Amino acid sequence: MSRPPALRFHGPVLPDGETRTLYVVDGHVTYEPQAGAETAGEGWVVPGLVDAHCHVGLESHGAVDEATTERQALADREVGALLLRDCGSAADTAWVQDRDDLPRLIRCGRHLARTRRYIRNYAHEVEPEDLPAYVATEAGRGDGWVKLVGDWISRDEGDLAPSFPADTFAEAIAVAHEHGARVTAHCFGHSVLPQLIEAGIDCIEHGTGLTPDLVEAMAARGTALVPTVMQLENFPGYADAGEEKFPRYATTMRDLYARRRETIMSAHEAGVAIYAGTDAGGVLPHGGIAGEVRALAGLGFTPEAALGAASWDARTWLGHPGLEEGAPADLVVYDRDPRTDLSVLDTPSRVVLRGVVVGSR
Repeated sequence: MSRPPALRFHGPVLPDGETRTLYVVDGHVTYEPQAGAETAGEGWVVPGLVDAHCHVGLESHGAVDEATTERQALADREVGALLLRDCGSAADTAWVQDRDDLPRLIRCGRHLARTRRYIRNYAHEVEPEDLPAYVATEAGRGDGWVKLVGDWISRDEGDLAPSFPADTFAEAIAVAHEHGARVTAHCFGHSVLPQLIEAGIDCIEHGTGLTPDLVEAMAARGTALVPTVMQLENFPGYADAGEEKFPRYATTMRDLYARRRETIMSAHEAGVAIYAGTDAGGVLPHGGIAGEVRALAGLGFTPEAALGAASWDARTWLGHPGLEEGAPADLVVYDRDPRTDLSVLDTPSRVVLRGVVVGSR
């Protein structure tokens, strides 16, 4: 993408809200005045949004082609989601990182699940003795993250159950850490959570089975949570679909759904770091980060905390800067203060990626 000599943006710069004039030079932020800079936008300036749990290159049936992957990434870019943590994909999406016009992408590699214990065509399906070796491989393929399937429905138990024994999970997490990768895991139910948290997992996805003691342990250990609030709205449908064959599972899913607000807010109030993720790319479409921010606010987060979970706080967690001097110029501009009106997230007036205006209204 070609860049103009300098761009000028003016308005309150979040998160502190101080009114400033921000310049973009050679794709980076500076607050030093630039002669001849072109005024490119005025309003509330926000660090590029983050979808901390999505699946680029994946749909309900499995991997998709590059054209579909591109459309997914562009749908996220359109609403200002400029940093994506891909939480498992059956497609090799490394090529996205070579495209300056697509959001920055942090890949977890492919899901790692127990044989016949996850969605078909999504994961490497392995037995316990093979999991550590697969973790080492995916740690090398990804961008500092590995994704485990912590629990899924067990046909033998008729309910959610851990995918692997506790000692296997512990070894897998240790191997990932030895290879410089952090580990996250899909977890709907309760029984898998104690062993993962005790083993030092870095993040829990969904986390609907959390209890007060586990929340305290997560807060103490610094384990993050990405609750994917919009995805939880599908739990009643999952329960209905499994009712006939697995009535215990159906009961569990309805109970988890009923307690979702209490569960997530107890974690938030205990100081667990919580970040916004849409779970797009499976059954949900890309481009939904604004809805996820509002869903967090609907649970009880302040609008500012909900927005931070999808912007400056999430960027720090993932090792990407905000809008400090010299940072890459990934930002979104809004006509109104999103901290007081989250509806404005649907209609950014400017989207700037790598110093280039890629969206405007």
